[in-house]
Amino acid sequence: MQLPESPSFSLAGKRALVTGASSGIGLACAVALARAGADITVAARRLDRLEDLVNSLQAEGLQAQAIELDVSDVEQTAQAVAAVGVFDVLVNSAGMAKHSPALETSTSDYDQVMGINLRGAYFLTREVAKGLIAAGKSGSLINISSQMAHVGGIDRAVYCASKFAVEGFTRAMAIEWGEHQIRVNTVCPTFVNTELAKQTFSNLERKAWVESKIKLGRIAEVQDIMAAVQYLATDASSMVTGTSLIVDGGWTAD
Repeated sequence: MQLPESPSFSLAGKRALVTGASSGIGLACAVALARAGADITVAARRLDRLEDLVNSLQAEGLQAQAIELDVSDVEQTAQAVAAVGVFDVLVNSAGMAKHSPALETSTSDYDQVMGINLRGAYFLTREVAKGLIAAGKSGSLINISSQMAHVGGIDRAVYCASKFAVEGFTRAMAIEWGEHQIRVNTVCPTFVNTELAKQTFSNLERKAWVESKIKLGRIAEVQDIMAAVQYLATDASSMVTGTSLIVDGGWTAD
């Protein structure tokens, strides 16, 4: 009997760009891809945090470098991506949340959230795809979305709007770039145990609401997201595009 070959979860020989990598999910994803063999470029606004990450990765014998990047500055982002070359993998984890009741949303908060979560994500994904198409290469482009791209949430009208929009452009880009063998997907985490989530968890009523929604009975850890991103980045997911990998402990199963 001729047995099928197991798919590879290795990223050896691949270049990956991870934004929002100075903390939380972005940092964890950079670690996952580097340990899978990718040559990692980490990007964020806090260069000092990135340099600490690069030093830690290099201490493990992994390939990593850092660039300072504010994805809300579309022109600067395009120039930076073009300057550092073609990336086989993108993990766009740069994001912002400004939670408030919808009746109290300020235009400033709306613009800041949309500038990073939607505008920044859209044009960064486009720039990485441009490089791949020009080089005639395939690739995997991953936007870190949210379970809140599939449901509503208390005080999260703007955040939900931004993430629902990410789901939309991800699917449209997947259709357009399929002929180039460029895959575009999202990962949609539930609440994850990071510094960013502490504000929500400090409100005991809100924490109880979160825990009541997660059917597996626990808050997610960054390792849960690392595994999902590594899968989508590698050839193990070579037939997966234009979809969402929802890592939410069953929140959206209702």
